[in-house]
Amino acid sequence: METTTGTAEPVSGELVSVAHALSLPAESYGNDPDIEMAWAMKAMQHAEVYYKLISSVDPQFLKLTKVDDQIYSEFRENFEKLKIDVLDPEELKSESAKEKWRPFCLKFDGIVEDFNYGTLLRLDCSQGYTEENTIFAPRIQFFAIEIARNREGYNKAVYTSVHDEEEKEGNHGREEGTDSGRAEEKGANREREKAKTNKGEEKEQGANKEISRSGETAM
Repeated sequence: METTTGTAEPVSGELVSVAHALSLPAESYGNDPDIEMAWAMKAMQHAEVYYKLISSVDPQFLKLTKVDDQIYSEFRENFEKLKIDVLDPEELKSESAKEKWRPFCLKFDGIVEDFNYGTLLRLDCSQGYTEENTIFAPRIQFFAIEIARNREGYNKAVYTSVHDEEEKEGNHGREEGTDSGRAEEKGANREREKAKTNKGEEKEQGANKEISRSGETAM
């Protein structure tokens, strides 16, 4: 998977590792005795990695493969009206849908590594990888739909919501700091007023003593 973003925005080493993880071939996963469990765990790791990526970088500028343009062009040529913001599982899993997807997927055999490797795909692109929002799909199907979601702006909902939440937390912290500053200022004002009052009382007491001494002298 490519790690360029199409902007001057730097991509951190952590994100480069994230992007690399998405492009690992199936052979990299070894031959666990319980292969289904191992595969499911790796698929979930891929899902978490991808979600972290689109949460950290504006998805519109991401490149997921070296052939994104070809995948997107072929996808929209074959599935022009497919609604991708919220997927209907029947559009992917029904027998008629499989017949339509099969030739599309096979076009990328030898072009996209492990094109038919099992991957987790979100149904509603504004939500995360929950059990209710996830289905299994071939890797090329995942790439086709996610590239389209990125280019057509649907995945920006994830990026925006994460950054809005971070901004909200930052504003909350600043408000707390402001409130604390106001409380300190009020406390300082009270101390100054108290000091003024004490000085006034001291002056008054001093004046009274002088008056008393003057009266005694006069007598």
